[in-house]
Amino acid sequence: MANILIRGQGVAAYGCARLLTAAGFRTALAETGRPRIPAILLGGTTQTLIRDVFGDHDWLRGQPQISKRVVAWGPRATPATVPHFAVVVSEETLAERLRPQVPGTIEDGADWTFYASRPLPADSAELCFGTRRAQAVSVELTPNCDRMACWIESLDHGWLFLIPGPGETGWLLAVGDPAGPLLEESRLVARQIRCASAAGSEFAVYPRIIDPVCGPGWLSGGTAALAFDPLCGDGTGHAIREAILAAAVIRAASTGADVESLLAHYRARLVAGFKRHLLACREFYATGGTSEWWATELRMIEEGIAWCGQESAFRYQLRGFELQLV
Repeated sequence: MANILIRGQGVAAYGCARLLTAAGFRTALAETGRPRIPAILLGGTTQTLIRDVFGDHDWLRGQPQISKRVVAWGPRATPATVPHFAVVVSEETLAERLRPQVPGTIEDGADWTFYASRPLPADSAELCFGTRRAQAVSVELTPNCDRMACWIESLDHGWLFLIPGPGETGWLLAVGDPAGPLLEESRLVARQIRCASAAGSEFAVYPRIIDPVCGPGWLSGGTAALAFDPLCGDGTGHAIREAILAAAVIRAASTGADVESLLAHYRARLVAGFKRHLLACREFYATGGTSEWWATELRMIEEGIAWCGQESAFRYQLRGFELQLV
């Protein structure tokens, strides 16, 4: 069996490591430190994907539940409530509960490397389709705030996303302008907050992809390959899918399948997923506001869609965790 080195410490790295170890590969995990997101929402589809890869364990025990979204999107929009069944969990907690038991080193060198964290191979360049940044702010919720809801509101120069946490606490994501000015303008989210802490460090939340995403002997996945706007809520699900696909590519290559066609399929699938995300972003950013901030971000999303081009024909399809020719 081939030797596989996996670089990273998130769901993409851990999922790939678990699948390849279970398939009998000699797998090593080189964990790399990176900032963790304090709170993420995991919808039903993503929860199912994680259970498929990691088993049906009680890995979400004790985490807050969400049953609805309250959304005010667009200038002077009336808030609307829609069902949204999800679980709130910190990225740190999720990683701790999903970490597989694999060796730390490979004695004979790696036949394949899966990059789920930086640094990447030297010939990869990051393409960015936006400029927006975010702040994550710890907040204390008002007594009448519905703890089963999350709250989303677009404003002139950005948007707010409020997620309840344990007890009276919550996390506010402020995208665009800093949290303070956005909360001063807010008509919906601000009413749910009693007080907010000092804003944390800023981080990028615009869509981006590395090019190339794979090459002879290596694949990338998770945030190392693609980064998504948190507004769409599909980053964790995509990371799991990339881990499944990467493991399937390595398994197929080990049985003698043509490596060049496998890599072409892997790239086509990741680019197609990135394009679907950009199309979803376009719908939101075309309707969120009318200021130059919204127009600028929308133009860059359109540039990303154009870069992705037309979807390629796929030569393989997944059957369970294995690739088969179409």
